[in-house]
Amino acid sequence: MNLRSQRRIAARLLKVGQNRVWISNEPAKEEFLEGSITRGDLRRAVAWGDVRAKPERGNSRARFRHRARQRAKGKQRGIGSRKGAKNARNPRKRAWIRTIRPLRQRLKQLREEGRLEPATYRLFYRRAKGGMFKSRAHLEQSLRAAGAVKEAK
Repeated sequence: MNLRSQRRIAARLLKVGQNRVWISNEPAKEEFLEGSITRGDLRRAVAWGDVRAKPERGNSRARFRHRARQRAKGKQRGIGSRKGAKNARNPRKRAWIRTIRPLRQRLKQLREEGRLEPATYRLFYRRAKGGMFKSRAHLEQSLRAAGAVKEAK
């Protein structure tokens, strides 16, 4: 039985798309539904429950939640999953801040303890600013090699 026009009219009545219109396939109601060609006929069919709107289908968030749990553990973050440039994910400025602050703190600490002369402090401060040292350990090594640090009292 061809119910294309009934489906179209019912979709307009129910304010849903044609794919969401459910039409009963009971043999007893087949003849009535085939003869339902007016909006009034279809309103009656809707009232009797022979024509209904199917519920809306949403997108399941289960896959997303699973992925989010995995990423919280540090998984699924490999090179193939990354979008954005290296410096978008870890800006050069933040990397520099993470390097320079500990260096400056260490130099200040040594100066305050009296283990570093002010002139030497200034020299190594400038070198740090110039990017000469890549870590606090590297700074310490350079200070020892230069013989700039006095032993703790």
